[in-house]
Amino acid sequence: MTNLSMGKQKLEWNSKYLTELRDSNALLGNIDALKNRLDEDGYLLLRSFHNRDAVMRGRMDIMQQLSEAGCLDPHSPMEEGVIGPENRALGLDYKRMPAFLDVVNSPKLMAFFNEFLGGESITYDHKWIRAIQRGANTGAHYDRVYMGRGTQNLYTVWTPFGDIAKEQGTLAIALGSHHWDKVKNTYGQVDSDSGPVKDSLFSRDPYEIVDKFGGCWGTTDFEAGDIIMFGMFTMHASLDNNTDRYRLSSDTRYQLESEPKDMRWIGKDPIGHKGADSSNEHKQTMAEARKGWGLD
Repeated sequence: MTNLSMGKQKLEWNSKYLTELRDSNALLGNIDALKNRLDEDGYLLLRSFHNRDAVMRGRMDIMQQLSEAGCLDPHSPMEEGVIGPENRALGLDYKRMPAFLDVVNSPKLMAFFNEFLGGESITYDHKWIRAIQRGANTGAHYDRVYMGRGTQNLYTVWTPFGDIAKEQGTLAIALGSHHWDKVKNTYGQVDSDSGPVKDSLFSRDPYEIVDKFGGCWGTTDFEAGDIIMFGMFTMHASLDNNTDRYRLSSDTRYQLESEPKDMRWIGKDPIGHKGADSSNEHKQTMAEARKGWGLD
């Protein structure tokens, strides 16, 4: 595999910096074993969790909006997701995607969290849909920075909407990052909407993460139906999309109904980051903040 990169930096497969994730399908039905695996690995990769056909119907919901916005190559079949000449990102409206919502709100997924969390679970109303264009990726971060005003027992589920090879920009986990106490107690306590830093991404350099903090980046080829779940203090990013097709995925959140909620993401029209402090005059760069935390 010669076309793998993160933040435009080449990564070699099966190296010090990039390796394969392991799945936890053999543990399904054993909640204690799943919890132990999550504590050990920082994630749970579950293959073929969803019905593949249901996921592909959700994929077509997304494709339809991309097509309507002129984002797709008009000379290729819509379902292939070939990027049009503008190669642009698009804000997608999950409220107009019933088949997509059927997947991320599915009774099977909610029942899984009811059992895993030991009580009635909810999913945040806001859904994050990603249509990642050619050359783009997401930098390294903890989710807690963006949705940490409620319970800390909040879980992300990353769902690929289609088969996604590594070259197309798969999710990558910084293995062991959920045990980086110094990072969790400094960067992990930042609120992206109220400071004190301008850019809430921890790093855009995949080598720096491994060389300074240890571990390795883990990823895999995903298929429609797979999911990967992790907590608020598992650092993650994505590989670059080095193909001519949109990488389609979603991030959705789940927690116990009885625990405090981050209300930015709840309701018919969640405010999200609209209430963020937009003034940067008093804010540090992430490099400045990390130096002050002793993490440079």
